[in-house]
Amino acid sequence: MTQGIIENLINELTRLPGIGRKTAQRLAFFILTMPDHEAKAIAQSITEVKDRARFCRECFNISDSEVCEICRDEGRDRKKICVVEEPSNILVIERSKFYRGLYHVLLGAISPIDGVTPDKLKINELIQRVRSNNVEEVIIATNPNTKGEITAQYIREHLDSHPVKVSRIAYGLPMGSDIEFADEVTLSKALEGRRQM
Repeated sequence: MTQGIIENLINELTRLPGIGRKTAQRLAFFILTMPDHEAKAIAQSITEVKDRARFCRECFNISDSEVCEICRDEGRDRKKICVVEEPSNILVIERSKFYRGLYHVLLGAISPIDGVTPDKLKINELIQRVRSNNVEEVIIATNPNTKGEITAQYIREHLDSHPVKVSRIAYGLPMGSDIEFADEVTLSKALEGRRQM
């Protein structure tokens, strides 16, 4: 009987991204040895996030209310919108404490091979926000891969007719790396994103 419930937990944990059978097994046995209140707190957090989490009606970030904290924050620069693919990208940018504008989450990136066309993303909603909110700059922070580049290009083209500055985050060589180990794409993007010293 005990083996069945542990096996069930292991099987459920393997459904999480990046969790293989061995990791799921370690996690299951770790959960088993946790104090009851800690294990129940994890279970309650999962239930709560599934019950209460929703997408912000303004930016499509994850929120527990109709409008997320960032969109409600009057201290934010409302003339700038940073466009990201997923809500998790916002957490990373916010940790830098550098950007103080608003966000717009696309909920994916254009990928025709995967059936993700522009109409399945929140691109039209972005264009509507730009049009109706006097936005001065749209900063595109999609991932530096083929899907992210296609998405960035599509957004830029569709904002051409609007009086808004469209910029792309710079990316390239990470600090502490050697040029000799960089691939051609990374190096070309580092050169392209150069700035005056």
